[in-house]
Amino acid sequence: MNMHHIDVKGWSREHMAQLAGQDIPDGSYVNLGIGIPELVAKFVPEGREFIYHTENGLLGMGPQPAAGAEDHELINAGKKAVSIVPGGSYFHHADSFTMIRGGHIDVCVLGAMQVSAQGDLANWSTGAPDAIPAVGGAMDLVAGVKTIFVITQHTTKNGDPKIVAECTYPLTGVKVVSRIFTDLAVIDVTEEGLKVLKLAPGVSFGEVCEKTAAPLIAPDETSK
Repeated sequence: MNMHHIDVKGWSREHMAQLAGQDIPDGSYVNLGIGIPELVAKFVPEGREFIYHTENGLLGMGPQPAAGAEDHELINAGKKAVSIVPGGSYFHHADSFTMIRGGHIDVCVLGAMQVSAQGDLANWSTGAPDAIPAVGGAMDLVAGVKTIFVITQHTTKNGDPKIVAECTYPLTGVKVVSRIFTDLAVIDVTEEGLKVLKLAPGVSFGEVCEKTAAPLIAPDETSK
């Protein structure tokens, strides 16, 4: 079957990453998590500069190099080949975490297993007895970085909501997420609750509500 002829609603992984990039302020020091968040490095809006940090010891990470041009000693925390921009620097792993824990990183973009209505994040383990823990730097990042964005599919492969009233998986951090970018919507975590800022093309507010296990505030008319 030719997938190009199927009418797919919602945003692609690349468009989700592009939307997140548009919301990062100029001059920010940015850490990108493994998976879809890594794609944000491809989308720096014109006229802005982001300084990318990777916790394995690089400040000034550039985009993924072209095939055949990789330096296999130059990788990000997800073990993927990256480049370095002019003026970039290398440093010890411990120094990298000192930057994170010291509050020197402005924005972090992470994936998620669950996000709660209060902005709690669960992204390292399902808590199952046979689950493989994958803490990485996530707990340090959500504790030390000023603004946390999450990019994730709105539901699991089984159709279960990832945005929930309360997380049932072990928490990475409590009340840490500021904004959620999914394939269906962009959602702000506010004191009043989860507010939908933007809906993906072909997606209704009702559909997003059906696939979310927490109350949502409808978007303003101008942002639908």
